[in-house]
Amino acid sequence: MAMFESLQERLQGIFQKLKRRGKLSEEDVNLALREIRIALIAADVNIKVVKQFTKKVKEAAIGEEIWHSLTPAQQVIKIVKDELVDLMGSVNQKVNMAETPPTIVMMVGLHGSGKTTSTGKLAMHFRTQGHHPLMVATDIYRPAAIKQLEVLGKQIDIPVFQLGDKTAPVNICRGALKYAQDNLNDIILIDTAGRLHIDEELMDELKEMKAEIRPSEVLLVVDSMIGQDAVTMAKSFNESIGIDGIVLTKLDGDARGGAALSVRAVTGKPIKFVGVGEKLSALELFHPDRMASRILGMGDMLSLIEKAEMTIDKEKAMELEKKIRTQEFTLEDFLEQMEQVQKMGPLEDLMGMMPGVAQSPALKNMKVDEKQIGRIKAVIQSMTPEERNNPKLLNAKRRKRIARGSGSDVSDVNRLIKQFHMVKKMMKQFTGMEKGKHRGKLKIPFMG
Repeated sequence: MAMFESLQERLQGIFQKLKRRGKLSEEDVNLALREIRIALIAADVNIKVVKQFTKKVKEAAIGEEIWHSLTPAQQVIKIVKDELVDLMGSVNQKVNMAETPPTIVMMVGLHGSGKTTSTGKLAMHFRTQGHHPLMVATDIYRPAAIKQLEVLGKQIDIPVFQLGDKTAPVNICRGALKYAQDNLNDIILIDTAGRLHIDEELMDELKEMKAEIRPSEVLLVVDSMIGQDAVTMAKSFNESIGIDGIVLTKLDGDARGGAALSVRAVTGKPIKFVGVGEKLSALELFHPDRMASRILGMGDMLSLIEKAEMTIDKEKAMELEKKIRTQEFTLEDFLEQMEQVQKMGPLEDLMGMMPGVAQSPALKNMKVDEKQIGRIKAVIQSMTPEERNNPKLLNAKRRKRIARGSGSDVSDVNRLIKQFHMVKKMMKQFTGMEKGKHRGKLKIPFMG
């Protein structure tokens, strides 16, 4: 299941009932709020947060004049969305950057929360912004913790500072600060040790480190899958050492989403980043307004566009536009476009960001078979360069050879060629070539 899926389904059902009623009475609103309360509790949202949320929605709904441009049901949906945004913090809170580099970020949390991986993801995030991060291994207790960070560092080509598992974490931090100054690293990300549970020894060590290095930011890494325990843990860390923000991991696997909706309200500390996959690129800035849209099934086009801008090669996109305009779009281009879209992440996640998908049973329940994409790529790669650039050459004999070479059937080859021609036709329509409209405003249909 996708993130917030169970809550999304329940809320969709509640709103559909409201829409069927047309004009709403106070009793209708109360009934909807009762169902919303049940849906939030089922999503493992903190009970105090649920009570405050439904109270605010009721006050806004009863006291609000119905807008002329909206139906009463749409007005209630708008109020719920506005309150969800407010509950999660209204706007994205950025990392506090030091006036004089380096900016020091302490990553804290329990063992198994995804702290080390999040450190790597955050390092990648800062590098894409033009920074020169340094990761620091101070977990001297967990076997292979230092090695894990070093492996991550090699994968993303970001330096890791470590002094082995015999040096005190505070001394490692001192050494890292000098190293960063000597090597012009403007951001230091400190991967601290976790424990299986909150204990005095852990907190004392973190307090000592914080007092010594005076970080610009203390980020608590929390596993969203543990639900209410995540909220309790966040509260304990904040009260003991003081935190500045939260990184919520494994949100892509959390169908309920209670931690995301509770943790900021209970701790008063903002969620700054969310982990949405295993890949090191699967880290997103947390935007409460966008997340509220996802929860309500309205999609998240801004995040989809940002993903495209980060992963799609602009020069290749412009070259592709030119080919489509001149009707030179080939199977080679088709393959390249598929590979570019795959870089953006799982296709089911991308579809979840598109408005209207949650409301369409056919689209919502459609499972994207990533293996099928692999088979399509194998078929195209079994063609000669000449065949890829001129599909008209693909007669029956050639199609049999391609099927054998790719380990597929001739029917698979025929289906691919049919899909290619459909996409080519659709892209032609997108460019406005047939009617001469919207020239120069190509929007490549990534999901084609």
